[in-house]
Amino acid sequence: MSDQYTFQDPVTQYHTGGFEAQPQDGPGLAADLGPHPDHGESTYRGTGRLTGRKALVTGADSGIGRAAAIAFAREGADVVLNHLPEEQEDAEQVARLVRDAGRTAVLAPGDLTDEAFARSLVRTALDGIGGLDLIANVAGKQQHAEDVADITTAQFDETIRTNLNALFWIVQEAVPHLPPGSTIVNTSSVQGYQPSPNLVDYATTKSGIIAMSKALAQQLAPKGIRVNVVAPGPVWTPLQVAGGQPDEAMAEFGQQTPLGRAAQPAELAPAYVFLASPESSYVVGEVLNVNGGMPTP
Repeated sequence: MSDQYTFQDPVTQYHTGGFEAQPQDGPGLAADLGPHPDHGESTYRGTGRLTGRKALVTGADSGIGRAAAIAFAREGADVVLNHLPEEQEDAEQVARLVRDAGRTAVLAPGDLTDEAFARSLVRTALDGIGGLDLIANVAGKQQHAEDVADITTAQFDETIRTNLNALFWIVQEAVPHLPPGSTIVNTSSVQGYQPSPNLVDYATTKSGIIAMSKALAQQLAPKGIRVNVVAPGPVWTPLQVAGGQPDEAMAEFGQQTPLGRAAQPAELAPAYVFLASPESSYVVGEVLNVNGGMPTP
């Protein structure tokens, strides 16, 4: 098992080859991925940077959201874990890890495309963990389509509602309850800068998240609320095998990066912790690209 603390070559730090095609029905489970992703379960070490914080993480069952939730808890935060009902198995594993860290975990299953549910997550945090001062919007929908004619209106709408509308609903609902010092970390993608031709709707939302976040950052900064963005490159998560990439692309997934491999979710967690913690107090409206060296503006 690799970790984030040992001096080593990042090229060979994690799995370096491609991946076998292993299609899953959406939304997909981390438990069924091979090789199993590293979310930091056995390696992430907290140092108290989020002691006493109250966090909401969307998409917290697997992938980047799971890694962020584990890191937040080990840094001292209580966490509301949003996930789809179909992802209960993964989410319960994350809840156990949060509780093992001595923090409160509240499971919040539901579909973010439902406006009432998305907004209700703020009340879940206020009631379940006694407040809210950290939001990590990580949940996302990605479905490849080789031709624009293959993108149905239903798919386009679901991608927009999951990736953009839900972020807006949650933030709008939360702002009146966020004390000065609160942080919002949104999740874009290298697709927001370098859109793939088969990810038209997904890339559109990821570019939109950058613009929305930069606008919100300027609006909320005078209130003492900081908004920033993490933009991952290719990361080994269920999103990829549940329709996010074509099966034939998995053999080369991640190898287009200068590091020549896909990221593991554990490699994203420190970016979320940095942007969530007071050590980034003068970082506002920024996009932190964690993409293995893929050039971005």
